This record gives sequence, structure tokens and C-alpha cells, in this order.
Amino acid sequence: MRLDNGWEASAAAWIADQGEHGDFGRRYVLDPVMLPRALAHAPKRALDVGCGEGRFCRMLRQHGIATTGVDPTPSLIATARARDPEGVYVEGRGESLPFSETSFDLVASYLSLIDIPDYQRAIVEMARVLAPGGKLLIANLNSFNTAGDGSSELGWARNAHGDKLSFRFDRYLDPRAYWIENRGIRVRNHHRPLSAYMDALLGSGLQLNFFDEPTPVAGAPEPKASNYRRAPHFLVMEWVKP
Repeated sequence: MRLDNGWEASAAAWIADQGEHGDFGRRYVLDPVMLPRALAHAPKRALDVGCGEGRFCRMLRQHGIATTGVDPTPSLIATARARDPEGVYVEGRGESLPFSETSFDLVASYLSLIDIPDYQRAIVEMARVLAPGGKLLIANLNSFNTAGDGSSELGWARNAHGDKLSFRFDRYLDPRAYWIENRGIRVRNHHRPLSAYMDALLGSGLQLNFFDEPTPVAGAPEPKASNYRRAPHFLVMEWVKP
């Protein structure tokens, strides 16, 4: 069953937008946190849930980690395979991972939880395939950010010159889905309060080991870097399976 989430229709625009190194947020905000955390304990077997076109998988494989990518979007999986013929890329959904229990000592969810309708089931699945002592590494849009809905009425308030004045959001506690459009990409995202993710993760038996709301690294291009420092855009969490 194909998901009506916009990803297949947006795949070509997404691939062109990401290029080889990823967009600003990945390259200058998340990668400097995600990659060192992923490599810290020298994992041997990694799974990237929602791997897209395989960029983070390739990064992990360059460091000698046997990495499997899984994603429900056929065109993205096809591109991942074409760019990394020696890699392992599987078409599948986070809510029903096609892997046996304790298969991986690192599971990454790199900006994929916001795309998964049944995030609670996906978290259970990620914990299931994780080996004892293994790490679940999550990068997600900050819930303050997703409460802006990507709409013109919320998000950044601007003056008559287009300058950003403040970031507005509403109904933070109300989970909801919404469509976001940018640079030729139109996909369905989900807003949930942080407590919803925390409840699901704690309920899966995992233990929180690391939490951060990262900002751009020194030397990141302006003016984007300044904008990313004004409002919480991302969060990064590391959870351990006892």
C-alpha cells in the first residue's frame, strides 16, 4: 500500500535539493552532532529508519559501519541504491521493520519521526530491532517548530520589509498532520508535543542518554545561521536499550 504523504511525487525535487551533502540544517546543524554520536561507541551494525536517498547511510559506511537503510518511498530507495551499489537499502515502513529482534547496535531516525503516522509503533519497532546496550539516535524537528504548521498565519512573523520579527505557534499540545511546501517539495508532516515522543520512548523501555537542541556550528553561512539560533529548530536524542 502506497502512502499518500507526498514523498513519491516530491522525490525528484527532494533529491535535487539535498545534493550529496544535504541541506543547511543537516550539514551545519545536525551532522556535527549526529555523526559523532553515531560513531562514539564504534557500532558494527546500523539501521537508518527513513533513510531517504541514503545520505546518512553513506556517511556511516564511510566509517566502516555495516549500515542498512529502510524507507517506504520507492524513488528514494532506488536513488540510494544507485548512489551506493554496495550498500543495503530496503523498501519498508518504520511501523513494521522487516528485521529480526536485536539485529542492530545502532538505530538512527534522522528527521523521520515527523513523517511517520504511527510514531508509537515505529518507536516500538526501533527498540525491538536494537540489541541490548545499543543506541537509538534521533534527530527530529523541535515540537515548537512543528507547532507552527508551516502556515502563513503561524511560523515567522515579518515586518513590511520581510525581516523576521518573531516565531509564532499555536495549539502546541494538539497532535495533528499538515502539509508543508518548500522548494518544489510538498510532503505531509506531523506535529506532536515533545511529551508524546517522550512517553512513547520511555514506554518502550529505553533510557535517555543524551539530549540537545543544536545550533549551527561556527562558520556556518549567514544569514541562515542567525535564523537557526533565534528559535529552536531541531532536537537530538540518544536512547540506550538496557
